[in-house]
Amino acid sequence: MKENYECIKSQITDRTKIIAVTKYHTVEETLEAYEAGIRDFGENRTEGFLEKRKALPDDANLHYIGTLQSRKVKHIIDDLYYLHSLDRESIAKKIEQYSDHIVKCFIQVNVSGEESKHGLTPDQVPDFLERLSTYSKVEIIGLMTMAPATDDATLIAEVFDRMAQLRETLQQSNSDNLNISELSMGMSNDYQIAAEKGATYVRIGSKIMESR
Repeated sequence: MKENYECIKSQITDRTKIIAVTKYHTVEETLEAYEAGIRDFGENRTEGFLEKRKALPDDANLHYIGTLQSRKVKHIIDDLYYLHSLDRESIAKKIEQYSDHIVKCFIQVNVSGEESKHGLTPDQVPDFLERLSTYSKVEIIGLMTMAPATDDATLIAEVFDRMAQLRETLQQSNSDNLNISELSMGMSNDYQIAAEKGATYVRIGSKIMESR
């Protein structure tokens, strides 16, 4: 696992943080990843999120990377500091209702336009940002997207390019001075392309944790 992590680190720049996706892995395997030097972990189920948070040392950052149901926000809010899938105001309302701290959020954007993917269209993001500006416990720090499941590197690069361009447009036109600087994009099959296009977080499962 340590060799996997070090290999990936050598292939991307220091500006890109690696999130080890542990959703299919045990607490023991997650702790092994921590011992390998990883400090950012991603979970997409509330049960797994709570289990891994309880087991990991305090200096580990746990990111919720899956679709979060409104009714489950209150169950994880005490440990929720990074949310990569905000695309509904109902989630922001629950964070505001239950949280006693600020949650750093990425707006999920469906840049590829695939019906199978969650997220806002790029055109919907400015209005969504404006509505979220009234929530004191929701801090928008960036955007998140997933590229199509394809071997076409050109197509993947185009999707990540559009994401980076959207971030730049939002930063330039943002009247509320929000610092939308982060880009969460890229997984095990396309993280190098994502890093080249400006990803500040890549979410990697099998290439670090290995397949189960």
